[in-house]
Amino acid sequence: MPQQDKPVWFITGCSTGFGREIARHVLGLGYRAVVTARDPSQVEDLAAGHDGRALVLKLDVTRPEEVAASVKAAEAEFGSIDVLVNNAGIGYFAAVEESDEAEIRRMVEVNFWGLAAMTQAVLPGMRARRRGHIVNISSLGGIRASPGVGFYNATKFAVEGLSEALAQEVAPLGIKVTLIEPSGFRTDWAGRSANEVSRVIEDYSETAGARWRQIRARSGRQPGDPVRAAAAIVQVVESPEPPLRLLLGKAAVAGAHGKLEALRRDFEAWAKVSEAADFPDA
Repeated sequence: MPQQDKPVWFITGCSTGFGREIARHVLGLGYRAVVTARDPSQVEDLAAGHDGRALVLKLDVTRPEEVAASVKAAEAEFGSIDVLVNNAGIGYFAAVEESDEAEIRRMVEVNFWGLAAMTQAVLPGMRARRRGHIVNISSLGGIRASPGVGFYNATKFAVEGLSEALAQEVAPLGIKVTLIEPSGFRTDWAGRSANEVSRVIEDYSETAGARWRQIRARSGRQPGDPVRAAAAIVQVVESPEPPLRLLLGKAAVAGAHGKLEALRRDFEAWAKVSEAADFPDA
């Protein structure tokens, strides 16, 4: 395939974790890639040896001017953006009551509003070309919530809802949407990329506190392999019929099925009460 015909991937948050491994993988396959980070010096090594196929850009997804400028620069360099990977994201560990509003808002700005801004910025070009694929990195935490990460769960639940609606809007236009839902992977999500509560309430020590201590303790020892995850994501994008949702990791598969069973139990146990809420003749 001539270089000009190879798909162009635009990946946010490439300094560590999934973003870094996805960028490395697609460039290794000979694709063109826009490799972005808040500090471009942290990703310049990814572009080395890929002259003409890798474009390194400074991008903070919470800055509208940088979002617009990066999309414009990518389209000027390569002519199109074929795959957008909304990977940039951060975590925050705290019980709901303990959580600091400034930390919550910062996380929502990155995890949700930054993703939404990037999506809106690439859609005009994808619509014009009647093709494209938007890959949103969600989480098992976007399907089922856990104590200690409630506001993080809220950002990922929001990404799930936005993506599900978007998929229905853009399907007739030739544009695909996929949610990636990992369980624990050896990225920096539970390390440098996540802040934690500074105002501890002892009553939550055995619920929220226990959960985030467990997450921190496993950081760097999670079963998930980001390299294999990157290959799985590329496999989905290259599929003629990609799924709306891709679980990654055995714990993600087990956890998602557990949520389905919990939903089914509640729905079935309360079905008569639920249905009786309609007008009798409805």
